[in-house]
Amino acid sequence: MQIADKSVVAIDYTLTDDQGEVIDSSEGGEPLWYLHGFENIVPGLERELTGKKVGDQFQVSISPVDGYGERDAELEQEIARDQFEDVDEIEQGMQFHAETDEGYLVFTVIEVGDDMVTVDGNHPLAGMTLNFDVTVREIRSATPEEIEHGHVHGPGGHHHH
Repeated sequence: MQIADKSVVAIDYTLTDDQGEVIDSSEGGEPLWYLHGFENIVPGLERELTGKKVGDQFQVSISPVDGYGERDAELEQEIARDQFEDVDEIEQGMQFHAETDEGYLVFTVIEVGDDMVTVDGNHPLAGMTLNFDVTVREIRSATPEEIEHGHVHGPGGHHHH
């Protein structure tokens, strides 16, 4: 069976940056399950996986435009510290969700001043080349429910949050 739209696929992967630092890996844990053709994973990786079979292993380098996008300078902004009423300790690296005109974004605190907090709404991997080392573990056909919901259920599936 080859990977095509509406395939449910399990992959083992290691993601590194251009310096060879490991950013994320399924090694030692469960493989990543996803529904193919539904943008569950970055576009560049989904494209590379099309037509692959169980046991296939490959490396691919994905440019930011096919990954998490280029960095958007406008998403970096200063917010008055008193906007964070319910947070006792604001620390660099903290992440929180905020509703914006674009929908929900995850902001990361990059600098904490006395009065102002600088936050960045870019995805942490925006602007980065993503180097994936991938092995295809399993492929099955998606169920009608999975196709309707646009993601995996059941074994290897993520539950609704």
